[in-house]
Amino acid sequence: MAAVFLVTLYEYSPLFYITVVSLCFVVTAAMVLGWFGFDVPVILRSSDEAESVTPTPEKMMVQVTNPFSLELGARPAGVTDGVSLRTCCLEPCVLSCFWGCEVGALQGALQAHQHGPRLSTAQHFLEALHLHHLHQQSFQISGDDREERLTQIPAARGVTDFGPLPRERYPLVAVLTAAEATNMFNIVASVSVLHVPDDRYRLSARVLFQYLLTSEGSMYELKPLFMSADGGGTSGPPDSQQGFLSREDSSSEQRPGLDEQRPGLDEQRLDLDEDWSEGTDRDCVVCQNAVVNRVLLPCRHACVCDSCVDHFQHCPICRAFILESFTLTQRQSPDSAAEP
Repeated sequence: MAAVFLVTLYEYSPLFYITVVSLCFVVTAAMVLGWFGFDVPVILRSSDEAESVTPTPEKMMVQVTNPFSLELGARPAGVTDGVSLRTCCLEPCVLSCFWGCEVGALQGALQAHQHGPRLSTAQHFLEALHLHHLHQQSFQISGDDREERLTQIPAARGVTDFGPLPRERYPLVAVLTAAEATNMFNIVASVSVLHVPDDRYRLSARVLFQYLLTSEGSMYELKPLFMSADGGGTSGPPDSQQGFLSREDSSSEQRPGLDEQRPGLDEQRLDLDEDWSEGTDRDCVVCQNAVVNRVLLPCRHACVCDSCVDHFQHCPICRAFILESFTLTQRQSPDSAAEP
């Protein structure tokens, strides 16, 4: 009876015919787009689509110990007043401060490390920069030294600013190298580019870039992860303490002695605070049950667990496409991390 009714309706209602054909076309188009990875409305998705999402590729992890740490001191910073720097290293090191270092000279020195002699000592950096800086100052630092060092340009140089934007010189480049040539750590130097407020640009002092140089001739820029907030929704690094290793903007402190877990020496892990490592207030933003232990790339949001990461093509925080991910593991104790 129903079939007879539909046939009759089909014969006498062109609108019904047009509607059926249009609906079939929309469903077919949605299926084709879905196969090629395009987004389709939720109403057109099948109930078992979650099972067909391609698993997120996972990067392999490598263990690295970073022996150098550098952070800004507590006193106010300025070009005329100087900048106080505090280090925390696992072995005796040399802190070299290059004021007014030319951008091209620093980039050339970093490239020379990758293709020529390794920049593993303070003298190597001094030679690589070819005097393309306004003032240089060095400090010998022991392994257990936590005191702040004040570095500044002599007043006789008459430098009060570094010119209008965009600038051709970095205000301050701080380089940490080992005091003695050892093969204890793979990382041989830490290069920090700092902004220092002056008369023309009064933005507060901060770390602009940080690079790690390895004994194999590789260079990696440090960059932070972004942790989901307690209730989910907003993102940002937890507190102000990060043990960061990668390539991106960074303005927080770096702690030494972390057995950094990074995929191919290319990514970073957080210096996990005690609350997060215990799983409190850092639950997966999707299931709200398991602890967050996956970092999504390239957006670098740490917001999901192992069970949920394979069910999404977009980051739950910023909706960026997920190309790959790596596991966020808890840091080891400082005693075990300091072992060679």
